[in-house]
Amino acid sequence: MNNTINEVSKKLRAQEYKLTPQREKILRVMLENKDKHLSADEVYILVKEKSPDVGLATVYRTMELFLDNDIIHSVNFGDGCKRYEYGGEKDGHHHHHAICLECGDIIEIDEDLLEDLEAKVSQDKNFQITNHELKLFGYCKKCAD
Repeated sequence: MNNTINEVSKKLRAQEYKLTPQREKILRVMLENKDKHLSADEVYILVKEKSPDVGLATVYRTMELFLDNDIIHSVNFGDGCKRYEYGGEKDGHHHHHAICLECGDIIEIDEDLLEDLEAKVSQDKNFQITNHELKLFGYCKKCAD
């Protein structure tokens, strides 16, 4: 985790920002919850447990700073809430998600099976694709039973 924190600190310094103690606490929460899709409010609650001095506005500003510097990325699952994941886009593409309509569970899909479709759209429509995002909606195993 310390290597990642040092890398983020360098990345921010390159853009003339500092990894302040509050920002580091927020980053640590994101790193400790890499497998989750947290809203800024959820990040705030988790940070507040360890550091009551960090305010909600600081969390929102930090999340936007991290987003702007490709430290995290945001995902919208259609529920009106912006959620964040640690890590920038790899090779210009996000991973994909399957979302349960019953319980709200989010299953990450790491396979990128859209290359053929992208190539066809690029060629047939003369369209330069820079990214894509796929969300599958349905019912997880426990809710489908």
